Amino acid sequence: MNEFFHMGGYAFYVWTSYGLALIVLLLNVIGPLRQRKKLLNDIARTNRRARRNTP
Repeated sequence: MNEFFHMGGYAFYVWTSYGLALIVLLLNVIGPLRQRKKLLNDIARTNRRARRNTP
């Protein structure tokens, strides 16, 4: 098991690569979700503003 974590002397490179890949994957999920939430809030704000200005 210890050899698995040391990766034949390349542990730093391997685990850093895994970590960076995980970060990129998380950003690819979180980014669009945050953007969608912001867009929906902007649309709701625009609709409220339009309803207030309608006679």
